[in-house]
Amino acid sequence: MSESNNVHGGKRPGAGRKPVHGEPTKVVRVPESLHGHVVTLLSDWKEHRLLASSLDNVVELIRPTLGGSKATLPLFTSKVAAGIPSPADDHVEKRLNPSDYLVDNDSATFFVRVKGESMIDAGIFDTDVLVVDRSRVAQMGDIVLAILDGEFTVKTLGKSKTGIRLIPANDKFAIIEVKEGQDFEVWGVVTSSMRKFK
Repeated sequence: MSESNNVHGGKRPGAGRKPVHGEPTKVVRVPESLHGHVVTLLSDWKEHRLLASSLDNVVELIRPTLGGSKATLPLFTSKVAAGIPSPADDHVEKRLNPSDYLVDNDSATFFVRVKGESMIDAGIFDTDVLVVDRSRVAQMGDIVLAILDGEFTVKTLGKSKTGIRLIPANDKFAIIEVKEGQDFEVWGVVTSSMRKFK
């Protein structure tokens, strides 16, 4: 009897289950009657993880301190490429109160600090503070502070054939379709943003 050249047993290169989501898998046996429920549960869990990562861009909600002494700053009409116009120009048009410029409705205005890059193409960057007016009625195309299933997010309000969608301003992030049965509310309309450079 000739000896076979085939080697049996042992680990073969490329054999075995492939990692899922970047980590090893583990076999779990479930009754056949529950197979569909488990698949649905895992699918919902995966979708929730993706949704949570897309929504996670609000750090804190801040109630502005308004009233008291209101500082006003000079508003120059002189147009220069950069820097402050020379005092000799004497082109001060008027004095501007930052609160009056940014806030239309004191009692309905909140500030929101954001994180992440999902809205960078709309000029909203990590750590920016947004001005949110709750008294405005949101229109399609407005940037809004929304609540979806208990999570705050800042996105552009849009509409699809099936309903509402929340649109990021960054191609790396997916559009969020608001599905029937989800807890959804437009909390306020973003009217402006503030950014510190130093």
